[in-house]
Amino acid sequence: MKISSCNNVNDFRELARKNLPSPIFHYIDGAADDEVTCKRNTAAYDDCFLVPRVLRSVETVDLGIKILGKKISLPFFLSPTALQRLFHHEGEMAVAKAAQKFNTFFGISSLSTIPIEEIKSISSPKIFQLYFHKDKGLTNSMIDKCKSNNIDAIALTVDTITGGNRERDIRTGFTSPPRLTLKSFLSFMFKPKWGLNYIFRKKFDLPFLSDFIKEGTDIKISVSDYFTNMLDQNMSWKDAENVKKKWGGTFCLKGIMSKEDAKKAVDIGANAIMISNHGGRQLDGSRSPFDQLDEIIDTVGGKIEIICDGGIRRGSHILKALSKGANACSGGRLYLYALASGGEVGVTKAIENLKNEVERDMKLMGVTKINQLNRTNLRFK
Repeated sequence: MKISSCNNVNDFRELARKNLPSPIFHYIDGAADDEVTCKRNTAAYDDCFLVPRVLRSVETVDLGIKILGKKISLPFFLSPTALQRLFHHEGEMAVAKAAQKFNTFFGISSLSTIPIEEIKSISSPKIFQLYFHKDKGLTNSMIDKCKSNNIDAIALTVDTITGGNRERDIRTGFTSPPRLTLKSFLSFMFKPKWGLNYIFRKKFDLPFLSDFIKEGTDIKISVSDYFTNMLDQNMSWKDAENVKKKWGGTFCLKGIMSKEDAKKAVDIGANAIMISNHGGRQLDGSRSPFDQLDEIIDTVGGKIEIICDGGIRRGSHILKALSKGANACSGGRLYLYALASGGEVGVTKAIENLKNEVERDMKLMGVTKINQLNRTNLRFK
């Protein structure tokens, strides 16, 4: 299969499976425990139905929205995700350049594999995913780098107080950087293109961490180990408020799943919340972001921006979340499979696919602007 033949997220998923060594693919694809929540994140959209209107003059459609203080040209953006140069040697720069083409937000993780200085030249808006470390000097250094490198918003991740039980990673022996084992050797051997790129291109590094600590750079650890051993399990609402104060810019909390926590986010003055369960990679058995939208929007809608993050595979999913009242949508796997399939070219095609779906579906719905979507467009089983 060629990138030009990938018409949807699932097509890119299959191409990524063919391109990547098994431990790397399953790191992207896998989730916690029995992966019930991961599956529900997408399946939740199947319980909701769109009600189209006709004869509405829809030749010209505007997909633009304002979110996190910026006007973007799409109602969705690319969530921050870790370790991107493991998936393709172009890594975060491929995703950033693709986002720039469509004028949408590009997310940068604390576990980015390229220095933030290299991303500074990207003109599209950027959101940094901040993890709250035991080493407060490390956390503060990340905030300082965001201030000096044109980052537009920070999303403090609040759902990684300990690592989720990612059993696929345990079975495959996944670590960062990759560690060869008897079990994984054949998988790496039969993906020579990936191996040559990994060995002969720029050395793998996590530059936000490497000035402070060895974990994640010189020492091979799992991501769950990183969450469990290096992040501060005593993080509190006061800490979140202090991060917001130190940052001083547009501030988002990523990982809010209850209306009570959404109200607290409003109370501390956050600009936005990302309704997210970390792609089902933390607490298995938790609800999907789409399922939780109603009660959160009914509680804090209009008081804070609400981003529905995760599970999105189709343009119609985006329209359903926006019709419920979300201000924007975001996702990781929706572009990570494409990154693994072909770097910047793959991510560009993935965004284009979703953009075309949203535009086509808006016309079929009889709407020409995002703000025309509302709950009257929806029905449920």
